[in-house]
Amino acid sequence: MAGGNDGQEMREPVIQVKNLYKVYRMGDTKVYALNGVDFTIYKGEFCAITGPSGSGKSTLLNMLAGLEHPSKGEIVIAGKHIEKLNEKQLVTFRRERVGFIFQSYNLIGTMNAVENVALPLSFRGIPKAARVKRAKQYLKLVGLERLTKNMPNQMSGGQQQRVGIARALVVGPQIIFADEPTGNLDSKTTMEVLKLMQKIVREQKQTLVMVTHDNNLATYADRIFKIIDGQIVHIEENHREVDLEELERERFGDYNGSGPSENRDGDMAGEEGQAAKDGSAPEKDAGHAPAGEETEEKTEGGEEKK
Repeated sequence: MAGGNDGQEMREPVIQVKNLYKVYRMGDTKVYALNGVDFTIYKGEFCAITGPSGSGKSTLLNMLAGLEHPSKGEIVIAGKHIEKLNEKQLVTFRRERVGFIFQSYNLIGTMNAVENVALPLSFRGIPKAARVKRAKQYLKLVGLERLTKNMPNQMSGGQQQRVGIARALVVGPQIIFADEPTGNLDSKTTMEVLKLMQKIVREQKQTLVMVTHDNNLATYADRIFKIIDGQIVHIEENHREVDLEELERERFGDYNGSGPSENRDGDMAGEEGQAAKDGSAPEKDAGHAPAGEETEEKTEGGEEKK
């Protein structure tokens, strides 16, 4: 299987979701972004949440990360009911318990790789020398030990995402949330990043929850949660060993991976030691802002407009 969940019944639950609802109002109409969701995720699992646009998968991820409040239900993470936390407590929870991997990398353009990775440690009052040392350790873990001084605009998309993964890991989170982490990457780099994430789950015993619209990419996970119209309609146990080369052929056809490829932004990708084309740092997108009042209009399913 992808990451190994034998003896699951004996393992420690890290995320428990019970009867979860998120309801938005559009005039007199109620829109159920989440409609009675229940599931448990265990320590050391790699889980994928899949579904079409508007299905509620990003809303669910926001709920788990404490970025939006549920209309009803329970979210228990590492024994803590996060639906009962106030905003200040949620900030502390996210800072201490959670790592995030974003689709758009969200690196600070004026900071080099090691500074970006070390940034979350500064909020904990860790001395600079210790922050830099730990950041370099995690850059080595993701294969970027030679690019510690590179700025974001000196790195390919795949390299920037590896920096983002190192930043998510550096604080020692109990859970990592990844929202379409390969959405801005070309085909070859997508495979490299997913292999890295799978390796980290196995070797670092991390719990990883990934949102993706791509069912083939979800086969990297130990379990796959299929969500449609705000409900979990199927949970698939991945009992087969994933053949990564076969998956790459299924996903990308006969692409042979020879030479660097270009992603949709024109950055050179592929071999991690290769410098990216010169260009400006990617803009930070708005990310996942906390939801407003339930009367706030959103697209059906509570998903952001593309």
